[in-house]
Amino acid sequence: MIKSKAYYVWLCTSMPSRDQSTAADLTPLSPAVFHILLSLGEGERHGYAIKREIAARTLGKLKLGPGVLYGSINKMLELGLIEESADRPDPHLDDERRRYYRITAYGRKVAQAEALRMRELVQLAASRFGVPRHA
Repeated sequence: MIKSKAYYVWLCTSMPSRDQSTAADLTPLSPAVFHILLSLGEGERHGYAIKREIAARTLGKLKLGPGVLYGSINKMLELGLIEESADRPDPHLDDERRRYYRITAYGRKVAQAEALRMRELVQLAASRFGVPRHA
């Protein structure tokens, strides 16, 4: 039970929020989340289109199953990295059951923080092991 009204106000206002945390606080991202952000960086997409774009871009090296795809999307919605779009294509051209998603400004910042983290990691690996001509 909460002891006082003042404590309750302090507790609610001192809890970290998405606005107070930095984008780097969410790194490292899972490969699925980072690739979904990359996909939505090009524009709005529905889940299946995200899945196809990632598979095509990675030449089939990353194939997201429905559990990972929609589990990641739901977590990203909760974190404010993406949002559901109210804009819909013409119902004659698209399935009305589809949900479309877009990246948020915060999602872009998190993707940038992850890209920076990865670049620093690659630089460290290159300094330790060199860079092979062909991977």
